[in-house]
Amino acid sequence: MASIVRPSLLRQTALASRCAARNAFAKQPALPVAALHSSSRRSAILPPGPRETYPALRPSSSRAVNDPAPVPEPNAAHGSYHWTFERLLAAGLVPLTIAPFASGSLNPTMDAIFCSAVLLHSHMGFQQCIIDYVPKKQYPGLRKFTWWALNLATLTVGVGLYEFETNDVGVTEAIKRVWKA
Repeated sequence: MASIVRPSLLRQTALASRCAARNAFAKQPALPVAALHSSSRRSAILPPGPRETYPALRPSSSRAVNDPAPVPEPNAAHGSYHWTFERLLAAGLVPLTIAPFASGSLNPTMDAIFCSAVLLHSHMGFQQCIIDYVPKKQYPGLRKFTWWALNLATLTVGVGLYEFETNDVGVTEAIKRVWKA
């Protein structure tokens, strides 16, 4: 590592000495140049914006960089219970997928439970994607549109699965036929 860094340090030192010599002849003050340096003067690079400097200019709804984060109201449904329900639903899909094929029975009740679990699991997954990737503060209109589009898509798929279960062969039988085809 030292052999890699050494040539650049030598070049910087040579450059600094040349600049100092040129500045001495030009009667200009020499700029301090160091091989490895850091500056704590960040204000010259990016001055603070008007909202950070003058709190009176800031709207009451927006927060500055150094304002404390708002504490949300405690709600168990949006915390660990919600996460636990998602994990149990995802883990429950494994036996619901295998059971109709392992037992050999084609039960419409089992198909209905499987379809509703898959539909709920998909809805909750896409809901988390919308929450994570479409921020409410930046895109309120897009967030509302995607939320309604997700609800409409979930309803459409739910009606389609119901029609497929009641008026056709059902999901398990369809998978069985496709597998044997």
